[in-house]
Amino acid sequence: MSVKQTFDLSGRVAIITGGAGLLGVKHGEAVAEMGGIPILVDINEERACAAAEAITAAYGTPALGFAANITQLDQVEAIRQRVLDQFGRVDILINNAANNPKVEAGGGLQWSRLENFPLNVWEQDIAVGLTGAFLCSRVFGEHFAAQKAGVILNIASDLAVIAPDQRIYRQPGLPDDQQPVKPVTYSVVKAGLVGLTRYLATYWADQGVRVNALSPGGVYTSQDDAFVQRLTNLIPMGRMAHKDEYKGVVVFLVSDASSYMTGVNVVMDGGRTVW
Repeated sequence: MSVKQTFDLSGRVAIITGGAGLLGVKHGEAVAEMGGIPILVDINEERACAAAEAITAAYGTPALGFAANITQLDQVEAIRQRVLDQFGRVDILINNAANNPKVEAGGGLQWSRLENFPLNVWEQDIAVGLTGAFLCSRVFGEHFAAQKAGVILNIASDLAVIAPDQRIYRQPGLPDDQQPVKPVTYSVVKAGLVGLTRYLATYWADQGVRVNALSPGGVYTSQDDAFVQRLTNLIPMGRMAHKDEYKGVVVFLVSDASSYMTGVNVVMDGGRTVW
């Protein structure tokens, strides 16, 4: 098989949770560009369907948007059955869904400080980011193991590897005890996904199921200039990622190009974690 052929995803069906989000859509575009069929699963059906329609129009692939609450086992199982009924197969799961308050966008997240962090927010964040990934991995991974083939990719973060530098979120004029911080749940969820990756990689290794993680760094969106400057000062490459820059590594990790790779956390952060 040629190198080019190993990246080919023709006909493969990929479930992408959080599929209507910024990176979820990009993961779907990457799958579609290589011939795969992305299924964008999101709590917001309208956004998921709109994103799928845009992918179909751009790449000519039958992308679909499905609504589901991935913290509910019955809804995850219903998605699996719906996809199998329509396509007769599922080949890839990308666990991308997460709650992620944008501290850098402002808005006064004083509640994000550990001393004030609401228990209900902790429970919601863990439910979406970890429990949802566990349930999807269980439901789709069981199917992969039965068919002796399948790939799971967990989207973690550079903050699964390092602690957040809370200085970059500081806002002028606020006392220390009111400064916003990156919430504790983000680090816990992303580190947990790396642990889940290693567990599943060894659990199903003899059944043809590969499981890896991707830890991206920050992506340019609508952050203010001061935040961007503070963050890029921590990155050897001197910039944040562009929203399309993770497509290549996603294709690598869900395709046969990485066929001898499992249990690995690929860190792609412009060098931030090595400084």
